[in-house]
Amino acid sequence: MIATEQYTHPAWYLIHCKAKQDERAEENLLRQGYQCYRPTYRHERTLRGKRQTLSDSLFPGYVFIQLSLHDNWAPLRSTRGVLRTVSFGGQPVAIADDVISHLQLREHTPSSESLLKQGDLVRINQGSFAEMEALFLTMDGDERVVLLMNFLQREQRVKLPLSSVTKL
Repeated sequence: MIATEQYTHPAWYLIHCKAKQDERAEENLLRQGYQCYRPTYRHERTLRGKRQTLSDSLFPGYVFIQLSLHDNWAPLRSTRGVLRTVSFGGQPVAIADDVISHLQLREHTPSSESLLKQGDLVRINQGSFAEMEALFLTMDGDERVVLLMNFLQREQRVKLPLSSVTKL
């Protein structure tokens, strides 16, 4: 009885996608009627001089798919963007539902991180000021920030690459 339930009950599996084609694979699988999930995360980046929030795959090159063992798996092999099903010993490995639920919950929980605003406290991650904190003043061009730091008993303005700071 347990084997029959496992055979017909849908579970989550992992699809390995072709290089940089996980979004394409997800679109094509959804178009074929499969239930898919591609976890994403949001991050900030400066594009054309403007700070933008982008969404990228949390696991680049992979998409989760929900199937039962009795479903037709054959179309997966010829779906554009799909490379193979992740398997061990020739058998696809089911992923626990609570793992997927946890990923979905984290993805839909609003992030406390937003675009930098004047007066935001930031931490410098690299360079000679690494691990120091400063106040964000403004953007300086495409990829640089102007910060206000307390350094040598004085407030100093410092310009650093945007990639070297994170909001606290």
